[in-house]
Amino acid sequence: MCVISFDEALALLEASVAALGAEEVPLAGAAGRVLAEPLTARSDGPRVAVAAMDGYAVLHAATRPGEPLRVIGEARAGAAFPGTLGAGEAVRIFTGARLPAGADRCIMQEYATRKGKNVRFAEGYGPGWHVRAAASDFAAGAVLLEAGTRLTARAMIAAAAADRARIAVARRPRAAIIATGDELAAPGEAHVSADTIPESVTFGVAAMAEQAGAQIVRQAIGADSLPELEQLAGAVLAQAELVIVTGGASVGERDFAKTMFASHGLDLVFSKVAIKPGKPVWLGLAQGRWVLGLPGNPTSAMVTARLFLLPLLAALQGQPTSDVLRWRHLPLAEPIADNGPRETFVRAVWEEVGLSPISNQDSGAQAALARADWLIRRPPNAPAEVAGALVSALAFEPRC
Repeated sequence: MCVISFDEALALLEASVAALGAEEVPLAGAAGRVLAEPLTARSDGPRVAVAAMDGYAVLHAATRPGEPLRVIGEARAGAAFPGTLGAGEAVRIFTGARLPAGADRCIMQEYATRKGKNVRFAEGYGPGWHVRAAASDFAAGAVLLEAGTRLTARAMIAAAAADRARIAVARRPRAAIIATGDELAAPGEAHVSADTIPESVTFGVAAMAEQAGAQIVRQAIGADSLPELEQLAGAVLAQAELVIVTGGASVGERDFAKTMFASHGLDLVFSKVAIKPGKPVWLGLAQGRWVLGLPGNPTSAMVTARLFLLPLLAALQGQPTSDVLRWRHLPLAEPIADNGPRETFVRAVWEEVGLSPISNQDSGAQAALARADWLIRRPPNAPAEVAGALVSALAFEPRC
């Protein structure tokens, strides 16, 4: 396969990947999931007119500043006043309580002077009426959240307001992550030998995938032995809908990332992408399971995971990829050099006045990677830009 552009690779991903399907879950277990169908309100919200402040419910036309009204009862949230309010009468009312029949206004308690059964109101208690009308938030049957919405903390409020005990959500993709390389050792063990390094990439990829809705079913290190890797590939393909493999994507004699899946029927969607960092990124299908190959260098792996893994997980959960690829035009805090022939994603941090590229852009950088919170997208052969110029940028972690 030839090397293609980022946009071409993304288009192939979007055209190839379909949602995994839906399941019904209790509302209490739905946080972070993606809605599989529109969520509609069971009833009006609110169902009846309610007080928006603590105070007194009155009939506006029969109320004058300084004139006494007889307090005939009380209304609390969940305990409505049972009667009907008439002229010259008031009902003590609390926020969220149903407005009594006959009342059309709530006067805040700060303007009230209560003496026994009578209450008077000071000048200036207007203009607010402090009443939430029935259905003023939403009407019964209204769509509160569209299909494809991730149930963030804020969205969970609306989901609960719909008065549905169970909701349909996209199935969570089960994902397995394999790091390849004889030099890799589990963190805590790498210091034993000068020939090994801590395997770090799968931890970053796993965290990113879980935040995007994946369920990590396995995280493993595979040595550079093709028979062992083929066996490992078969095992994880039986466990997961998505396998992420890091490293081993170059052309060396011990680079087996694609070869390990060949005997399992690997069919490539794309093989290389003309981006920097991350040219070796690839995507394919094996035994009906998606396989995403990421470079082994930490920065390259995390950049390509941001650019391809998150859109892939979004598509598997019925979301448009644009939900996780929200490009923004932001100013530069300092000049940026011209770009070479490959599209480049420059790691940057947000300063007070704009984006500042980090000094260490090496694909193997790990300490510097932790600081980067934005990717600046630089087209092929883009000219140098001065401080203050607007550039296309993507948050390293999607903003809700």
